[in-house]
Order: sequence, then C-alpha cells, then structure tokens
Amino acid sequence: MARIVLTGGGTAGHVTPNLALAPMLKAAGYEVFYIGSKNGIEKNLVEKSDIPFTGISSGKLRRYFNLKNFTDAFRVLKGLGDAAAALSKIKPDLVFSKGGFVAAPVVIAAKFLKIKVIIHESDMTPGLANKIALPFADKVCVCFPETLSSLPAGKAVLTGTPVRQELYFGRREEAVKLCSFPESKPVLLVMGGSQGSMKINACLRSCLPELLKKFNIIHLCGKGNLWSKPAPAGYAQFEYVSEELCHLMSYADLIISRAGANSITEFLALKKPSLLIPLSKNASRGDQILNAQSYEKQGFSLLLYEEALTEESLKAKTSELFEKRRALRASMDACKLADGTKDVLRTIEEVSRDAGKKLKQNGAAERA
Repeated sequence: MARIVLTGGGTAGHVTPNLALAPMLKAAGYEVFYIGSKNGIEKNLVEKSDIPFTGISSGKLRRYFNLKNFTDAFRVLKGLGDAAAALSKIKPDLVFSKGGFVAAPVVIAAKFLKIKVIIHESDMTPGLANKIALPFADKVCVCFPETLSSLPAGKAVLTGTPVRQELYFGRREEAVKLCSFPESKPVLLVMGGSQGSMKINACLRSCLPELLKKFNIIHLCGKGNLWSKPAPAGYAQFEYVSEELCHLMSYADLIISRAGANSITEFLALKKPSLLIPLSKNASRGDQILNAQSYEKQGFSLLLYEEALTEESLKAKTSELFEKRRALRASMDACKLADGTKDVLRTIEEVSRDAGKKLKQNGAAERA
C-alpha cells in the first residue's frame, strides 16, 4: 500500500482541502498520514478525521520586521529536524502540501530525503510558504488559469481545489428548520469569513429593511457579533456554524462573501451565484482581490471592492446579483474545474507511479 503524508496548517483554509482529499486517497488505496504544527488548528481538525497526526515545531513566516522573527527562525530549523525525523519514520512515497508556515519544513525535508512532493496553491498568487516550497516541489496544483504563466513550465497543473464531499449532501429541510422564515422568498446567505466582518455586518444591517422586501437573509456574522436588536422577520443570524453550513448553503439561492480561495471554490462547486467583497490590501496581501477579479472575469461572481462598500452600493450590487443569477450559474455549469478533487487525485497518482518506477529502477541498478 502506498503511503502519503498530507501537510498544511495555520488556518482552516490550509487544512480543509487536505481533509476533503483524504477519503478519496484512502479509497484509492493510500495509507494517509498528517504532519502539522504541535499546537495549530490542524491538530484538532485532523484528529477528528481518524488520520495519524504528527506534530512538529513551527515558526511563523512573516514578510515584515518583528522581533519574533529571530526566535521563530530557530523554531523553523527545529521543525525541519522534526519533519525529517517524522518522514524517516513514516517512509511515505509522496508528500502533499496545502501550504501554511508548518508545511515549508516538511516539503524541504521531503526533498532532501528524496521523497516526491506536490504542493497546492488555492490563491491566484502563491503565499509565502508556497514560494519557499516551490523549488522543492515536483508538481504544483493551481486553481486559476492566470497562475500557470507565473510558475515554472512543467511544474504547474491546473486542477482546482478539493471540495468537502459533505457539502453536496446539504439538506434544505434542515435549513428551513434552523431559520424558520415566515414566508417563501429567495434566500440570501451573507458570510464574512470565520471571524465575521464588522464592515459587512454593519452595512448589511443598515439596509435590512430594503433587502428583506425581496429576500430571506441568513447572516453568519462571526463570534461575538450577534445583533443586539430584535431580529426582524426573514432575518436569521448565527455567530458560527459547522455541520449546519452544508444545509444553509443548500438553502441559499445567492451568496455575499469575502473572497477566500476555499470559500469561492465551494460556491463554484455548488453553483451558487455570489457577490464577492474581498479584503482590502490594507488587511491582506491582496490575494482575495485577485481571486475575486478572476471569478468576475470568468463570469462566476460579481465584485464589490471593500473601499466602495456602502449601504447604497450593497443594495445595488445585490439587486444586480439577483438579476444576473441565471447567467452566472450558466458560466459555473460550463466550468470544468468546479471540484478539483479528482484532478488533484489524478496528479497524485501520476507522481506516485513515477516515484514507484524510479524506486524499481534504483533497486534493479543496485542488484546489478
């Protein structure tokens, strides 16, 4: 049985695609292991999925000056040693990295141990960890056509992102019970990322009276951000949902959201027309802006820059989203990268076969 190590962490976005991929890998005959940081978010997520987990030391990779950069450098070096020890024990045929600061030492150690490496980049431009890992990778799976030209020829493969299969089994009737809307209207799901967005929350609530004339609204507002006012009819708010998300997304006709790579991939897979409000460059490296611009160009979503977000612009763009919903859905229907699980798995199998051939050739050479 072939062995594969999954790695990635720091945020849920660096973990959930790995967890989406794991059942498919097991079904294909792989023995799956995970290497992450000792105290990162990935530890709890992975252990719930019945995958053997090894924690290593990790330091945060920063683009800016911070005194912690000096101490974290030692943590990164220790993480490299930890990763090499873990890989030597597991003896995998392949490492698949989803990025995040814990992944870089695993990828580097794998390459020195002559283990094949695939990295996956969900955003249009690679994050810092993947930039560091890129020279050590045999293949790079990407999600945007625009990314191909910026990566070494022969390394990049356009695959899309693995999507959690449970999202396809959302039950509308469960969401109906959760929301208890008094009348039937198109359902608008508004979400501002795992922590919520104060600006989106405030803007949405300021124009609720107008929007509720046309829509029932589900609002994922973030922990600690529940509206203190009595909720009007047709408005259901939640601080945070987990298992319920698939039901709410099944119920939604339209979505307003940030433009995180994993979230927008799920909207595409589920064929949900969306209005994307990416984080500004003041609050990010600008990856969400590029993601949203690409989705607008491909005809999957509408785009509203955070700097232009007002009560009036939100109402106007939401109305436009409703009017263009059929055209947006038609573009998504025509997309071949809506769910990248199978294409990523195909790439893994190709690299695994190549690794197996080289091992046999080396063994034959040694015997000769």
